[in-house]
Amino acid sequence: MKSILENRPALAYEVEQVAEVAGYLWQKGWAERNGGNITVNVTEHIDEEIRQMPAIAEPVAMGEVLPHLKGCYFFCKGTNKRMRDLARRPMENGSFIRITEDCAHYEIIADNPVKPTSELPSHLAMHNYLLGKGLNYKAALHTHPIELVAMSHTDKFLEKDVLTNLLWSMIPETKAFCPRGLGIARYQLPGSQILADTTIAQLDDYDVVLWEKHGVCSVGCDIMEAFDQVDVLNKSAQIYINAKCMGYEPDGMSQAQMAEMTKAFNLPK
Repeated sequence: MKSILENRPALAYEVEQVAEVAGYLWQKGWAERNGGNITVNVTEHIDEEIRQMPAIAEPVAMGEVLPHLKGCYFFCKGTNKRMRDLARRPMENGSFIRITEDCAHYEIIADNPVKPTSELPSHLAMHNYLLGKGLNYKAALHTHPIELVAMSHTDKFLEKDVLTNLLWSMIPETKAFCPRGLGIARYQLPGSQILADTTIAQLDDYDVVLWEKHGVCSVGCDIMEAFDQVDVLNKSAQIYINAKCMGYEPDGMSQAQMAEMTKAFNLPK
């Protein structure tokens, strides 16, 4: 059977990027077993032939109507699939889906009937929200970065922007590459609607949201950008934790130094 990627280099590139990021997540120890999820909006690469493809599985209810996703197509990690396998064989461990005309269901169109991630409804709700705001975000990533999760196990880091300012202060690049900082979502049952709603509420102000005692959710214009922001923030967490392990509280950049950099690089205040 002809693959959906055949003679479609732009679409194939999107899948290759997902596979590359999945490999990074596994290598970093952020994706144990089947942990973590990826969804990417690939609608801009969908041609008329794909739009005419029949579904290869029955439509699945998303749980709510998501009007901004009408006509959208996504590539998603499969449920119970491992990131290390997605990295090696993306088309066997992921699926292409389209949102049906009623904006309340999705259906798998290619290449294999791999059921998408169990957190697909919350991912799609985020995509719907971002599209509704007119933002050019196409990728959503959930993963378990070790040091950031470790820092979420104490209340002192979970007050608004406390962790943002600490991480910004560890190395100049963090504020430069993650200028919106890190949102906080207090612990909720994984996969629950309240966790999705709490995360979406943070997306007005942040591109990366830390889930207490669980992981992070990141959005970006592509999957590499979503990964890079988590990677940069977690590097700052590593620097902080390494300093603490050496027996001292790191000074960090001063507020004056960060203000100077914000002005020099024309970053959001």
